[in-house]
Amino acid sequence: MTEMPQTTAPPTTRGGSPPRNPLRQLLAASVGNAVEWYDWYAYTFLATHLARQVFPPGAGNSLVPLLSTFAVFAVGFFMRPVGGLLLGAIADRRGRRTALTVTILLTGGSSLLVGVTPTYAAAGVLAPVVLVAARLLQGLSVGGEFAASTTFLVESARPGRRGLFSSFQYVSTSIGQLAASGMAALLVALLAEDDMNSWGWRVPFLLGAVLSLVGFWIRRGAEETRTAHATRSSRPGLFDALRHHPKASLLICGITAGGTLAYYTWTSYLPTYAELETGIAKADALLAGTVSLAFFAVLQPIGGALSDRFGRKPSLLFFGLGFAVLVVPLLHALDGSFRSLLLVQCAGMVLLTGFTSISAAVNAEIFPARVRAAGIGFPYSLTVALFGGTAPYLGTLLKDLGRPGLFPWYVAALCLVSSAVYLRLPERAHEPLDR
Repeated sequence: MTEMPQTTAPPTTRGGSPPRNPLRQLLAASVGNAVEWYDWYAYTFLATHLARQVFPPGAGNSLVPLLSTFAVFAVGFFMRPVGGLLLGAIADRRGRRTALTVTILLTGGSSLLVGVTPTYAAAGVLAPVVLVAARLLQGLSVGGEFAASTTFLVESARPGRRGLFSSFQYVSTSIGQLAASGMAALLVALLAEDDMNSWGWRVPFLLGAVLSLVGFWIRRGAEETRTAHATRSSRPGLFDALRHHPKASLLICGITAGGTLAYYTWTSYLPTYAELETGIAKADALLAGTVSLAFFAVLQPIGGALSDRFGRKPSLLFFGLGFAVLVVPLLHALDGSFRSLLLVQCAGMVLLTGFTSISAAVNAEIFPARVRAAGIGFPYSLTVALFGGTAPYLGTLLKDLGRPGLFPWYVAALCLVSSAVYLRLPERAHEPLDR
């Protein structure tokens, strides 16, 4: 693999022990991660506006532009395994901090590109081509972000705190998503429909490009979590993790499949599902999503801390079996009211916390430090692409085919499969982390 130039000052390390200022490490990982996910989710919340401007209208079918928009959403997910592999390898070879600074710059570029995407009326087929290019770049960045920030967060934790630190992966993700949801709701409330369609949808993406520079500046001051000696002496090949740890790679796929489908169903697709299935007003759907996400962010440290005390398996089984049993009745409980959507979303968030609060810790505890970032990044991102990224598209497609009731059962089945994996998962919460 080609060596990358150092983009920051030489990192400081302390013999492989946790960094001296773990709270600063949390800030560096969390701020950058929040910016990454603000940019990613702004696309989801503004999907209907993008559909009208960037894609041609479908003849006789109003769902065609929306389906096209969600298809591009899925395309971005399929670049995530590439980002997880390439940028994860950079994190293993050049250090976690170097990879984190690269991902935040990629995010800024992709956000700017979405913000300046031409409309279909002005540029024809070039408009969706530019949007696809931006989403591919976003996918590359987000895949690398998870690989690098997962290892960075967990390696920054002191003994007995890996679950707690792990939870900030989704605290910051939720903050980014809340910011995107709040920005979308604010624009919808303040702008007329014509203004929102013509230029308002561009504002969140242009702001994301500016915020990425802030994240880059903060990350430059972070402390590297691997020793300079370990980074120099350990130069794993691009596919070393897959070649030498195939069972661990498959294990991450099984752990992640149900969790990522449930997560993207609940946090990304549920407002659209409620709109299509019950006719709830867009403003009510966005507000319910915003409130439930704030609730979700508060739950994460609680879930992480509980796993540090009682272990990872009870939390994972709480999520997997809970979703397998309850997802169908929860989605059937939607009746078109704000109250029902909010209660359903919050109930799902409680269950989801069993997975999201400790996902980073569980993954990091599976691989040795030498190949940890790339080892996590590729199988995790591939699984997210296959099951999480396709959730909005599949749900909308089943609605278009007149079979929307199949989607909840699909979610339940995959959560049950992951639960079988959780039952056989070794418990490593109280074991030392390989550094």
